[in-house]
Amino acid sequence: MYSIKDLHQLINQAIIQSVYPEQPKELYEPITYFMDLGGKRIRPILLLMACDLFSQDIQKAIHPALGIELFHNFTLMHDDIMDHAPIRRGKPTVHQKWSNTTAILSGDVMLIEAYKLMVQVDPSILPDVLRIFNDTAVGVCQGQQMDMGFEKIDRIETDEYINMIRLKTAVLLGGALKIGAMIGGGSAADAALLYTFGEHMGIAFQLQDDILDVYGDPEKFGKQVGGDILSNKKTFMLIKAQELAQGETKKGLNYWLKKTDANPAEKVKEVSAIYNQLDIRQLAETRMNSFVELALLSLDRLSVTSDKKAVLQSFAEQLLVREN
Repeated sequence: MYSIKDLHQLINQAIIQSVYPEQPKELYEPITYFMDLGGKRIRPILLLMACDLFSQDIQKAIHPALGIELFHNFTLMHDDIMDHAPIRRGKPTVHQKWSNTTAILSGDVMLIEAYKLMVQVDPSILPDVLRIFNDTAVGVCQGQQMDMGFEKIDRIETDEYINMIRLKTAVLLGGALKIGAMIGGGSAADAALLYTFGEHMGIAFQLQDDILDVYGDPEKFGKQVGGDILSNKKTFMLIKAQELAQGETKKGLNYWLKKTDANPAEKVKEVSAIYNQLDIRQLAETRMNSFVELALLSLDRLSVTSDKKAVLQSFAEQLLVREN
């Protein structure tokens, strides 16, 4: 089995070696710029790791893995436009550095390049690989639209939120693993188990992200702590608080949600205090751990040796061990 470090290096090398046409410069330069911003490369690593479970030749999975990473970054480039985000990984976003139209067109080309890479698999599995990739891509778009739609709804249910993050975040992890298993020659049953593993881990990862936004160390978390609170973002934390708050606590929560001129530090402090009062962190961690357990059940049923399962489990644990 390849180490996680080795797989990360393989993907980064593939990104460095990617060559795009020189003209029109404004179309292709943003792609290289965006891909060079870095990232954890979680999705391509999972695809390669799944292939490695069943085959010693993971070179045949490099192009599809790069395709998964291009697709993921295409969604981020377009998300930045929708969110009016000025910064991505510490650097100006593409629409900020160039323009909205450039970011839209460059993102479109990234999606097409992702397909060109994804089709570079054994012809015998190509229809199934494309079906999984297509279903995954549609799911991500559905999740993004749901997330945007939630902004216009005063109250949503936790199950609705879980389904949204399943689509927006988790299905891409599951899809990467399933495609990798198919490239490696794994059985349909094992590929399905890996999809379920990735989907459940993806949900757990996003729930942990919600928790760390409130309770994380900003230097170690890598994001502004309290950002979700300041934007009234409907995370598991806020949705659960709205569900449980009563009386004066409910009035206090509604006050901070509606106050448009609130002092940022004060709002984060007061809403966090409400979360503490309602024990929201414990509820979120319990829900997160339930999805981790479901993921590990799928991994346990996988028909590969324990040492191979351990590598995948170790990577999953690394995703969830982020500083708080």
